[in-house]
Amino acid sequence: MIPASAINRFPVLAELPEPLRRELERQAVSLEAPAGTLLFDAGSACQVLPLVLEGRIKVSKRAENGREIRLYSVRPGELCIVTVSCLLGGEPYPATGVAETPLSALALPRPLILRLVTEHPPFREMAFKLFAERMTSLMHLVEEVAFHKLDQRLAAWLLARGPLITVSHQAAADELGSVREIVSRLLKQFEEEGSVRLGRERIEVLTPASLQKRAAGG
Repeated sequence: MIPASAINRFPVLAELPEPLRRELERQAVSLEAPAGTLLFDAGSACQVLPLVLEGRIKVSKRAENGREIRLYSVRPGELCIVTVSCLLGGEPYPATGVAETPLSALALPRPLILRLVTEHPPFREMAFKLFAERMTSLMHLVEEVAFHKLDQRLAAWLLARGPLITVSHQAAADELGSVREIVSRLLKQFEEEGSVRLGRERIEVLTPASLQKRAAGG
């Protein structure tokens, strides 16, 4: 029987025709992982799609020098489009996925995903809708990285998450695709300007207007 939690998070599963429902009940595997678990890595074979029921997956791209940039997070009720695209195309992963929090999911194998996309239009429509939404957000990310200076991106990042952000400088650098030393230096500059107050894994936004000006390139 399909777990009620899966139906709640993914309502399209409630509409499955009986043959697909039986296959899902037979092939789905429960996945539990603590925070920090590596779920997939660049270059590894793509074999299953996790349907996230609880928790969050961070999907990121790492460079050879160790720098990392967050692409997106997969939350309950969402699909990982990197995984879906790799399953559909039979390609290895181009990115890395880590359990950002304790994770509970259902893992569906590739043959079943192919059947769901082919034979169940509601599942296909959900997947394509998420593709479109995620592609738009990734284009915004590319634009920010390619055309905006880091101080502008950091200011915008602070505004989006303020007024109180409990995060390490390293975690902030990871999200921005930079290195801790540069982010720490910029944060110290912002603090000297009176825009923020820094503490241990704590950033408090004091003057949003000055950050808005900085984010706009002022």
